[in-house]
Amino acid sequence: MMGQAGSTLTAAADVAESALLGGRVRLRQPVKGYRAGMDAALLAAAVDAKPGERLIEAGCGAGAVLMQVAARRPGVALTGLERDLTAAGLARQNAVLNGVDDRTTIVSGDVAQGFRALDLPTFDWAVSNPPFFDDPGALRPPGPGKMGAWMADDGLKAWTGFLLKAVREGGKIVVIHRADRLADLLALLGEKAGSFAIRPIHPYADQPAKRVLVQAIKTGKAPLRLLPPLILHDRTDAKHSPEAEAILRGEAGVVF
Repeated sequence: MMGQAGSTLTAAADVAESALLGGRVRLRQPVKGYRAGMDAALLAAAVDAKPGERLIEAGCGAGAVLMQVAARRPGVALTGLERDLTAAGLARQNAVLNGVDDRTTIVSGDVAQGFRALDLPTFDWAVSNPPFFDDPGALRPPGPGKMGAWMADDGLKAWTGFLLKAVREGGKIVVIHRADRLADLLALLGEKAGSFAIRPIHPYADQPAKRVLVQAIKTGKAPLRLLPPLILHDRTDAKHSPEAEAILRGEAGVVF
């Protein structure tokens, strides 16, 4: 989950480099605390932006989503918003590390301040993996370095409100979140967006969805589409299903 990290990531020894998309992306991220994984890969894979288009990610952390979008979508201009200064610094380092700093901008700021506070023109794409919880009493306190990524201080409404303001009319919003927040996402994004496409994400084919990928179009009017599920694992010895493995390696995307 790429929420806004609330911890302080200081010492260089606390940072390690990972390889994503079959080695096409190098990512420096903290050894402890929140680390990007499947959610970031799926969110990046759901973006089919064209060269020349502009994308903003709310709560970009160390830049895992942005760097994977950059590798998948040449020519797309990327902006990330992150309130943790050290995480934002890592995102800038990763842009340099992957040779995309000429089209990547990392802005230090808070979703709660709203998009207008950034004084930026609207984007073609606005994406996010918002923190999964609004109520600190809803879960056992996460470990150090994870609180900001798991807890939305200002609630999900602040995140959806930011995304709705950040994208132009006809632009696309893509969010990955807990499956049990789907109704909230539809209600909040539905204030100014429509043409919803929903992709349930199941750990196994015989288990309920744990995540949903939701795409919405600002001012869109088309009927909602509930798409076939993405199954992450099967009952073989393989770590991931063939479809999930192809996405993680950058050989396939999440089609809406």
